[in-house]
Amino acid sequence: MSGKLFLELVSPERLLVRSEVDEVYAPGSEGDLGILPEHTAFICSLRSGEFRFYIGDNVEYVALDGGFMEVVDNKVTVLADGAELGREINVSEVLRRKLVAEKDVEDARQKDNIDFTTAEAKLMKEIIRINVAGKYKT
Repeated sequence: MSGKLFLELVSPERLLVRSEVDEVYAPGSEGDLGILPEHTAFICSLRSGEFRFYIGDNVEYVALDGGFMEVVDNKVTVLADGAELGREINVSEVLRRKLVAEKDVEDARQKDNIDFTTAEAKLMKEIIRINVAGKYKT
């Protein structure tokens, strides 16, 4: 696999990606990460955000809900807390959930801090999905 990485991305629901790729970009908890072939081995936590990978000139996007990533011997393994392929995101459903999440954030703002933090995280998840899905619309 000279000059390539092997990417495996798994969510609790299913295996999303198992493929040879050229590059990987991930939302690390300490900042964004770019992985190329022959990268040094490491493991890190991931935050919610846009995950992407390249196969030749094609780029694929994933809405990631956090998790962990390991890089070793040109293999990138992502164990996601939740993830959705950008091309599979139902934008109208996500927009509906975003509106609900925005209302929940506003309601929680007037209650306690735990409810607000949870509601805010749900809203961020939907915003990430909208942004990732938008990458596939021309």
